[in-house]
Amino acid sequence: MFKKILVANRGEIACRVIRTARRMGIKTVAVFSEADRNALHVEIADEAVAIGPAPATQSYLSIERILVAAQAAGADAVHPGYGFLSENPAFAHALDSVGITFIGPPAAAIEAMGDKIASKKLAAAAGIPTVPGHLGIVADLEEATRIAKKIGYPVMIKASAGGGGKGMRIAHDAASLGEGFARAASEAVSSFGDGRLFVEKFIEEPRHIEIQVLADAHGNVMHLGERECSIQRRNQKVVEEAPSPFLDSATREKMGAAAVALARQVAYRSAGTVEFIVDQERRFYFLEMNTRLQVEHPVTELVTGLDLVEEMIRVAAGERLRFRQDEIRRDGWAIEARIYAEDPFRGFLPSVGRLTRYRPPAAREADGATVRIDSGVVEGSEISRFYDPMIAKLCVHGQSREAAIDAMGHALDAFVIDGIRHNIPFLAALMAHPRWREGRLSTSFIAQEFADGFHGIVPDERHRCMLAAIAVSAGLTENRRGRMAKMKPNPTPVSADWVVTFTGGQFPVRVMDSAARGSFALVVSGGSPVHVETDWRPGDRVWSGFVAGEPVTAQIERSGTRLRIGFRGIAESVQLLTPRIAELARLMPEKGEVDSSRQLLCPMPGLVVSISVGEGDEVAAGQPLAVIEAMKMENVLRAERAARVSRILARPGDSLAVDAVIMEFEFD
Repeated sequence: MFKKILVANRGEIACRVIRTARRMGIKTVAVFSEADRNALHVEIADEAVAIGPAPATQSYLSIERILVAAQAAGADAVHPGYGFLSENPAFAHALDSVGITFIGPPAAAIEAMGDKIASKKLAAAAGIPTVPGHLGIVADLEEATRIAKKIGYPVMIKASAGGGGKGMRIAHDAASLGEGFARAASEAVSSFGDGRLFVEKFIEEPRHIEIQVLADAHGNVMHLGERECSIQRRNQKVVEEAPSPFLDSATREKMGAAAVALARQVAYRSAGTVEFIVDQERRFYFLEMNTRLQVEHPVTELVTGLDLVEEMIRVAAGERLRFRQDEIRRDGWAIEARIYAEDPFRGFLPSVGRLTRYRPPAAREADGATVRIDSGVVEGSEISRFYDPMIAKLCVHGQSREAAIDAMGHALDAFVIDGIRHNIPFLAALMAHPRWREGRLSTSFIAQEFADGFHGIVPDERHRCMLAAIAVSAGLTENRRGRMAKMKPNPTPVSADWVVTFTGGQFPVRVMDSAARGSFALVVSGGSPVHVETDWRPGDRVWSGFVAGEPVTAQIERSGTRLRIGFRGIAESVQLLTPRIAELARLMPEKGEVDSSRQLLCPMPGLVVSISVGEGDEVAAGQPLAVIEAMKMENVLRAERAARVSRILARPGDSLAVDAVIMEFEFD
């Protein structure tokens, strides 16, 4: 077995590999760029080596720097994690040339399957259905246009060396093909150092289902079942689950057999994933093979009880797999939600900054549910614009899909992050979405269900009752604590009648019982009595309890006279007022919003890639104005309405802060 493993990665996956290696008694070496000097993976490793500047091309993507670090540390093996150099055959060759073991598949398998075009040809030769398209590198936009006309729109432009949603664009017409081709090529170079692209038919309303495979060097190849990864945004997975709610046993067996056959064909060893597009008739098409550990591997671990990182290490050390295909057992249901540093209320634009508060829900096993957090940050960590925006992976396991969804919903509502914007409100709303809960999924789910973006969930009558219960319990508990501090014995509520105000109006509430022990009944808007129980204390950011017998978890924070309450995608600023003060509050004028329509503001800290217009140009609504790169993704900023560009204040290559003015407009 290995004595020391260097982890050629960063963030949560580096921490994930380090923890398994430590459990196995293997020492670990972290590598870090200048931006990651104080990162968690550096802190928890046995040793750490600096490898260069913040840009990944000068640090985590530098084979030479990683090789020097491994040799200097005396590592006898390297685990690449995912992304960066994990699917680079030159990296595997370089390690082999100096006698260091690459914990992954042979370089020949990476070359065959890591290249998306070569892998499609091999799959087709093996009799596995493939998505129609052009099985070759596309030289330029002109050739891409000819191919698109031949196979018909919509088409998918994809980086040949790609993965993780980078270097991918969907084109529905010639105009979007031109823009998508440029953006995909640029992202591919930035993320993989390889700008080669290919074009294939985009299958509408597909489901994205993948098979986890595991193989050793002794001819043993098996699959560990499927994961469904259909909830995606910009071709990047957001939520994954195992098993799929769509597959039947016959299709599952066929897909598993196809994945194993492909792995055997390329003499694969280690963990890998064969990805398929599945249409609504359960016809499946080979998409690609990822010759590495997947981001979503925890859901497979939760349903099988296996540690895939440990299996990768053992296989790389020459050991046989310790089980057979018929010994693989899959129990219950697992879901993974990716926590991203992005603002769902502003088109999911990346967010950077310091985590002033980071309190994930406790990892635990209780009440038939398991909660697991894979994270590479701690409170005080910096979220940088140089790397992927994923902060953590929140994973749950339950005995049924419904139980897992409910556990995920409560865990998301208890996940506290301050200092940056994040997608937890969106994920929490997703867990309550009827179509998601029914399992009616496709890769177009987010685009269809949130076509005009995410604006939060408007509370219905049931949720208004929950908001009122949380607000009343918090207000009365604070009131009681405050009067107890003044040594007044046996405090009781000042009044039984209150008014709760939030978006949509004011709602009268009558408290029926004392809130002295956190248990009381209330009547909202003249309805029936609702019993409330909670052990919440002033200052706690998470409110948990029962409303009408239903478990409720919410985040709560006081801001002046208001309480900010959030759960299940609902975000409300609530006030608890006496009836008289509520009456006076209705007379108060509302503050208007600042008009910034005459300016294009940078929505997040980032690098200006290009400016698409000039001063004096007339622009139409929806026209591209500028491209900003942040967290390895390029974001196209478009005109909101017809206007004339009066001034341009930024240039390509500029690094801009959030809300920096890029250009100004005039309107007729």
